[in-house]
Amino acid sequence: MSTQHIVKSYDEELNHLNESILKMGGLAESLLADALDSVVKRDLDLAQQTIDDDKKIDTLETEIDHQVVRLLALRQPMAADLRNIIAALKISSDIERIGDYGANVAKRAIPLFEDQTAKPLFTINRMGRITLQMIKNVLDAYTEGNADKAREVWLRDEEVDDLYNSLFRELLTYMMEDPRNITPCTHMLFIARNLERIGDHATNVAETVYYMVKGTTFQEDRPKGDLSDIAVEGPDGD
Repeated sequence: MSTQHIVKSYDEELNHLNESILKMGGLAESLLADALDSVVKRDLDLAQQTIDDDKKIDTLETEIDHQVVRLLALRQPMAADLRNIIAALKISSDIERIGDYGANVAKRAIPLFEDQTAKPLFTINRMGRITLQMIKNVLDAYTEGNADKAREVWLRDEEVDDLYNSLFRELLTYMMEDPRNITPCTHMLFIARNLERIGDHATNVAETVYYMVKGTTFQEDRPKGDLSDIAVEGPDGD
């Protein structure tokens, strides 16, 4: 086999890996958009379809794992190529978690559909739209090898955290005003928590892309809203 053919084959495998990451990211982005629409439109069928679609993301992650193992074992990549391959492995893991949290949003939305006390909160939709934009922009940063764009995504995580803090206080007020609000507000709080975690994983991807491009990590601490006293954990959390 000629050296030229080997190089071409190697490049094709790297391109296929990159395409798989972008496909996986696109699925996660669409899944989250559908989950948010199911909340706003109270669409049970869309919520259930969103939950089912998470399996496609899981399948792609497994395929990417196999691609990475093959490249590492057979090609013995170095320098930038090695960073790209390891980055793909880390990014696929974060995207898989984004898909899980998106499906959790849809699951938490279902009990709200028939509860007339549930309040349509603007903040949840705003959080969702920001996290969607973060996913889109970080995938663009990955495609373009753009470290500056990755940093812009990294900086937006604090905005999502601040919205989560604000929403927690708003929901707490509703629950204190009327005990009938406790159940629906709890579901909405978990929806918000899932969105906050999606923001965290999009930020993880941004850090990985930055390292992939620059070969170094961010020099400052990750911007983070203070969640120490109001973090919600449960079956939807890590």
